[in-house]
Amino acid sequence: MACGGILVALDTTDVAVAKGWARATRDSVAGLKLGLEFFNANGPTGVAEIASLGAPVFLDFKFHDIPNTVAGAVRAVAPLKPMILNLHASGGAAMMRAARDAARDSAARLGAAPPKLIGVTVLTSLGDADLAEVGQPDGASDQVRRLAALTQACRLDGVVCSPHEIVVLRRDLGPDFLLVTPGVRPAWSAAGDQKRVMEPRQAVEAGADYLVIGRPITGAADPAEAARRIAAEITGVPA
Repeated sequence: MACGGILVALDTTDVAVAKGWARATRDSVAGLKLGLEFFNANGPTGVAEIASLGAPVFLDFKFHDIPNTVAGAVRAVAPLKPMILNLHASGGAAMMRAARDAARDSAARLGAAPPKLIGVTVLTSLGDADLAEVGQPDGASDQVRRLAALTQACRLDGVVCSPHEIVVLRRDLGPDFLLVTPGVRPAWSAAGDQKRVMEPRQAVEAGADYLVIGRPITGAADPAEAARRIAAEITGVPA
């Protein structure tokens, strides 16, 4: 049962709060996820301050625009040297290829390893009824498979998917395609606005590479203990 580990979602606008969560969980997680809430408030300087703590960073920016704009956005964040960067696979093949080339070219100029570039398939807050409302009547599973196959064809490194699509994507796309999985909730936490959820150990056993977990950790009275508890559930080794 291999797993890259937990990426704790630092969903806040407050740098000090984010740093506190990062320090509290450093011994139990594999990296830190920073999204648009944090970036829009603090910009590259804020990201650099979090990265200075030494943990790998997943920039969850979900780029989605015309190819030239997305390529420019990738080049703009390349100096932050994220471990993982994502974009919406629904932006299409030309957009994903432009982002891939921009990531590789920028990394070469910086003398750094390129980020793992992954496509967002279907947000875990969406169910089949939500997709039908926006003209995708085939449901979440079919749409995820379609977009994941396109992402792999564009030679990106992996996708973001819900835990419920892990098994079929492993079968479709092989063992080396990176699967980053939000929508993971331990049994003792609330699902919140996530609809396609699964417990951490179940997601790892299904084949997830990284689990993105936020509120069950950061919303806990003791984030360090919550992170240790989830890590122990994944490994089966008592915290």
